[in-house]
Amino acid sequence: MSGDSASAGSPFSLAGSTALVTGATRGLGRAIAIELARSGADVALGMRDPGNDGGLVAEIEQFGVHALPLRLDVLDLRASHAAIEEAAAHFGRLDILVNNAGGGISEPAIDVSEENFDAVWALNTRSTFFLSQYAARLMRASGGGSIVNVASQAGLVALPGEASYSISKAAVVHMTRCHAVEWGEYGIRVNAVAPTFIETDGTSEALSDEAFKADTIERIAALHRIGVPSEVSGAVAFLCSPAASLITGQTLAIDGGWTAR
Repeated sequence: MSGDSASAGSPFSLAGSTALVTGATRGLGRAIAIELARSGADVALGMRDPGNDGGLVAEIEQFGVHALPLRLDVLDLRASHAAIEEAAAHFGRLDILVNNAGGGISEPAIDVSEENFDAVWALNTRSTFFLSQYAARLMRASGGGSIVNVASQAGLVALPGEASYSISKAAVVHMTRCHAVEWGEYGIRVNAVAPTFIETDGTSEALSDEAFKADTIERIAALHRIGVPSEVSGAVAFLCSPAASLITGQTLAIDGGWTAR
């Protein structure tokens, strides 16, 4: 393990920790992986194509830590289990899991097909449950750890046209509580973040619609602006750190005030 830095004595430091981030290739996953590395953690990178990391391994290793690209498709639970085991074997332990991979299908609730509902549930909820379970077994054996689930403001309020996505993320919010309560005795903390619309390649198409973007900015009721990935990744790093050692079972809304209205 690496992560030797001037901030190693800080309660916000992750020096000496090992982390696995799913969906690490782009968007929030990439930003989270980089932030964990900046904080001192060695990072396993869950990717569908680890041979095409877009320079992420090099970017992470400039912080003096190690990166491990892994083939990990969260829809393939058997392979995901194997990837988690590989990360723990490579680094000697697994301290942090960030369940970032996810997505949705936009359609009115009255039109959602069984197939689409099941697909969104499998991607966002089923995968988060079982990857957390796999990681928790390793963390229990090594004395504890931290799991952070990337939920969504859609799991806290209803978004028209996003029913299947909203329901799947609401389940992640409550799953976070359930896992936190059951696994606290093993020293495992489980929290979630619930971002609003963030400027990533995954939201660029929707936000390119000026009317949609203006409506979204209006709904972000306090700050009235779209978020950027670093505003989520910093919160995730905090929740993984010793500074958050008494925080578990919580979902932190990173929404500029959307859900406060």
